[in-house]
Amino acid sequence: MEHFAKINFLGAAGVVTGSKFLIETSEKNILIDCGMFQGLKELRELNWKDLPVDVSKIDVVLLTHGHLDHVGYLPRLVKQGFTGKIIGTAPTLSIAEIILKDSAKINEEEAEKANKEKYSSHKPALPFYTIRDAEKTIHQFEVGVENKWIVLSENITYRFQYNGHIIGATFIELDINGKRFVFSGDIGRSNDYLLDEPKTPEWADFLFIESTYGNKLHPVEDVEKKLTGIIKDTIQKKGNLIIPSFAVERLQTLMYILWKLYKENKIPNIPIFVDSPMGNRVLDVFKRFPKWHKLPMEEYNAMCNHINIIQSYKETWKTIDDKRSKIIIAGSGMVTGGRVLTYLQQMIDESSTTVLLVGYQAEGTRGRQLLEGAHEIRFYGKYYPVKAAVKTIESLSAHADQQDLLNWMKNIKNVPEKVFLIHGEPTVLDAFRVKIKDTYNWNAVIPKLENVEEIVI
Repeated sequence: MEHFAKINFLGAAGVVTGSKFLIETSEKNILIDCGMFQGLKELRELNWKDLPVDVSKIDVVLLTHGHLDHVGYLPRLVKQGFTGKIIGTAPTLSIAEIILKDSAKINEEEAEKANKEKYSSHKPALPFYTIRDAEKTIHQFEVGVENKWIVLSENITYRFQYNGHIIGATFIELDINGKRFVFSGDIGRSNDYLLDEPKTPEWADFLFIESTYGNKLHPVEDVEKKLTGIIKDTIQKKGNLIIPSFAVERLQTLMYILWKLYKENKIPNIPIFVDSPMGNRVLDVFKRFPKWHKLPMEEYNAMCNHINIIQSYKETWKTIDDKRSKIIIAGSGMVTGGRVLTYLQQMIDESSTTVLLVGYQAEGTRGRQLLEGAHEIRFYGKYYPVKAAVKTIESLSAHADQQDLLNWMKNIKNVPEKVFLIHGEPTVLDAFRVKIKDTYNWNAVIPKLENVEEIVI
């Protein structure tokens, strides 16, 4: 009897965000990741639509890692009738819990603000999901072990494998009827400050590979030297250095580099403020899971003691009023929300301010606008002129670049029947498709959103 697997590309197909891949089989229906779309308005609007599948028939969700574009849709999934287990590694679930609660709180606050100030076209504006929705979802979490095959049903097993990128992140191998499906999740980089090298798959009949930087090599830049120069320039201008940062991984990496530069006498003792309630909670995850990163505990403690970790919104304003030159690291990384908006609102129109972008800036985000030289920027319904210097350090990305991605695939012993390129903007996906063909002569395809692929297994 022929067995089929039906793959539904419900997100991260033709776009970078919104990771969701449903595999329907005669035994189990498995959803790999359940992320939110971010960036362009037309993508964000997709978040409000129910999934075009019967959610109550999904048996299990397996998570590659805890980022919002991989877990942020889970409370909506539960609302639509999903009652199964949500499985990921212990640090992944800890990160997912932090991110979902934070996201829910922001959703509630934004809806409340929009209703009070009447700037939403929706009457009333509703939160995407509430803190209660997030808590209900977290009850369905179950810790999965790394590096061990787990039986899901008679002919289906899966395994989580360490993948760098952020604490807890894995790629997922799924064996269905003897065929191996490999979902890369987000692949980390070699020589990461805090994380070990990603493991690599050895067999893949069907490979689903992220392509965020599929057409790019990260610049070979001396991050420490560049950062030192920017900090010294900030002190000379008697200004402030604002670094919008992702709360997960990037923030901890920046803290570590700044601590290292101070310890090695490369930068003076400039006050450093970290203003990210979520980032603080992620720091705690590093403390709880020392085996998942390579930062010794004594270094971790010294770093945390050296840096001013802001605990309240009152302290945010105290920091803004502080006349000293300082470094402020605050969420969010693409300037889409969070505490960084408060600092930029107060300081972006001053020429002594420097804004340093240190991560991927998706289309449609304020971060991308700043990167592209916008002369004004809009917060909370008002425009502010951009007089600050905008700098970037690209090589701090937690994502593999094109060469890292090709290296990650090179230990695969067989020729995959199909390679699906996911998590990329259209031009990037096409460039990566050609590169894979030239390098390995593999059949790489670019699925579109809501495509369904039937596979005989």
